[in-house]
Amino acid sequence: MPAGRSSRRARPIRVAIVGGGCAAVSTAFELTRPEHEGRYEVTLYQLGWRLGGKGASGRGAHGRIEEHGLHVWMGWYENAFRLMRECYTELTGDADAWQRAFLPTSRIGVTDRTADGSWSPWIRDFPPAPGLPGDPIGAPARADVRDYARRTIALLRSLLDGLRFRVEPRATTGSAPTSSAAALAILDGLVAYGETATLAAVSQAALSLEVLLGRSGERSTDPSLLRFVEALAAHTRRLLQTRLDRDPEQQRIWHIAELALATLRGYVTSGLLSNPRGFDAIDDLDCREWLRRNGASEAALDCGYLRGLYDLGFAYENGDPARPSVSAAQAVRGFLRAFFTYRGAFFWKMRGGMGDVVFAPFYEVLRRRGVRFRFFHRLTKVGIGRRDGAHVSSLDFDVQAALRAGRRTYDPFVAVRGLPCWPSEPRWEQLKDGTRWRRERRDFECHWDQRREGRIQLRVGRDFDLVVLGIGLGAVPFTCRELIATDARWAAMVEHVKTVPTQALQLWLRPSMPALGWTAGPITLSGFVEPFDTWADMSHVLALEDRTPEPGSLAYFCSVLPDEAHREDSSVPRRRHAEVGENAARFVARDLPVLWPDAVDARGRWRRGTVVDRYWRANVNPSDRYTLSLPGTARHRISPLDRTYDNLTLCGDWTDSGFNSGCVEAAVMSGRLAAHAIAERPALDEIVGYDHP
Repeated sequence: MPAGRSSRRARPIRVAIVGGGCAAVSTAFELTRPEHEGRYEVTLYQLGWRLGGKGASGRGAHGRIEEHGLHVWMGWYENAFRLMRECYTELTGDADAWQRAFLPTSRIGVTDRTADGSWSPWIRDFPPAPGLPGDPIGAPARADVRDYARRTIALLRSLLDGLRFRVEPRATTGSAPTSSAAALAILDGLVAYGETATLAAVSQAALSLEVLLGRSGERSTDPSLLRFVEALAAHTRRLLQTRLDRDPEQQRIWHIAELALATLRGYVTSGLLSNPRGFDAIDDLDCREWLRRNGASEAALDCGYLRGLYDLGFAYENGDPARPSVSAAQAVRGFLRAFFTYRGAFFWKMRGGMGDVVFAPFYEVLRRRGVRFRFFHRLTKVGIGRRDGAHVSSLDFDVQAALRAGRRTYDPFVAVRGLPCWPSEPRWEQLKDGTRWRRERRDFECHWDQRREGRIQLRVGRDFDLVVLGIGLGAVPFTCRELIATDARWAAMVEHVKTVPTQALQLWLRPSMPALGWTAGPITLSGFVEPFDTWADMSHVLALEDRTPEPGSLAYFCSVLPDEAHREDSSVPRRRHAEVGENAARFVARDLPVLWPDAVDARGRWRRGTVVDRYWRANVNPSDRYTLSLPGTARHRISPLDRTYDNLTLCGDWTDSGFNSGCVEAAVMSGRLAAHAIAERPALDEIVGYDHP
């Protein structure tokens, strides 16, 4: 591997892809592009009855959409949107079809504790950015830390101007300096004025930062630049300190400005401006600790914006809200990509379930291209051979179900409102003994339900040539024992790259959101209280469900779920599901009225009939667990480009993809890298962000 383009074979190269999440499907999509001229014969082996992995969704009673969690795409997901757009174009012949599947939304919110202990939302609309995610980018120069530093300075200037207009509405700033000498003169003036300096002077001083940034050249640190940042922070804090307690809006803006100043200081003190490792140079530190070392106050470190960053990434070790932890490298990288490179809208919500919007179209296109799908195949062992080089010699599967006599393939979809959708249960009528299995409540996706109809072993040379391992990291210890036992890197990866369970809740409500007391419009909000710290208004998908009469609103919630030691005990999924149900009941009764005050009466009791339906789940299956980006763990991830094993590559958000986070974009990047490892396509410079710092 890779199989060179110039070589000729009598038959196609047989690729066994194990897994059906974003990464695995992306690899299949890349390997079966028409330009490969049928060179790769792809078979995808999938646990249970549907594609999607952690992004799977299904249709339940009344055609209701039942998700694994809250899935919102971001406007900087260039790789994910590129493949999604190409998929829709190939499926429909319409290059704009994808825009009918995604809803641009730029209203986001976070919450902060007020002085009296209650919660106060802070809502902002992000302006539309030029272009659309997935648009051709051309061939820009490789981004570096210095580029991001300039954008951070621009953000800081905007924040300082916002503060200045609130405090000194008539003050004006001078023009930007044209030389480093002039910039340093502004700094000296700021220091000389001391107590009499104004926010206007501070804002003008911020204009000088970019000049000094260019002056610093290739040096890893620059005393004058560091002195400038520290002076800006000190003078701004002094000018605002008497006003912050009286003006929560001003206080929130200042907290973000503080974080921006700490980030700028960190660029210098950590030597990031010239370090060839880029942000990976600070991977060993937690984000909050890095910001604290660079001057951020405890109030800023506990602000809703930063808590929201941790909440959205489920960044709590062992799922414990008291143990927030995320690599400073990945957190800063994610912040910069999210805020400075989004196109179109900041968020893009799917107009249906993720299974319907993403994985159903991919399935249809891949099936037309000739990909063979083997549903109901649970991987149990990856066998390793050492003769003639280390390689995968065999793949062992439990066959979970057999088709009824006369059926050659499994048809996975049901129709809801005329759309092909994945059901929340298998289509039992297509399965041999399906009626009995349904009565017995077989759960083909449950790690603890090991019932099977048979076993098969695939052999290299006979059944496959190459393997793409696209399962979730949580399943690796149960399927790759030989790799872990004989390869120290694999052992280190499963030891250090951690995962956590998550919990999700959906509420169908009779009143509209305004009738519940939420008047700020459709929102995606984070930084709220546990056990469900993140909420999105998803009422727009109700039109694609089948309930009559249609509810007035729909809300999705998610959060991390406290972890516990793994046990091979069949009661685990049932017990943890009940735990999430109890969390949901407590959250709805105690916490939700803060956001929806009109949902309850004067005595704080929920109005009868407000909640039409609810759905919750505990994502505790090994393959459903969320991959964390803990400090010091990036070095233990293995790249899809790794060639230790002749016929094996990996893909998933747990690999080293250039963006090491548990998100759709990281998974798609990894899947594209896996395809490159096999076919040398796509070119690495086509994988947007792979070589970013």
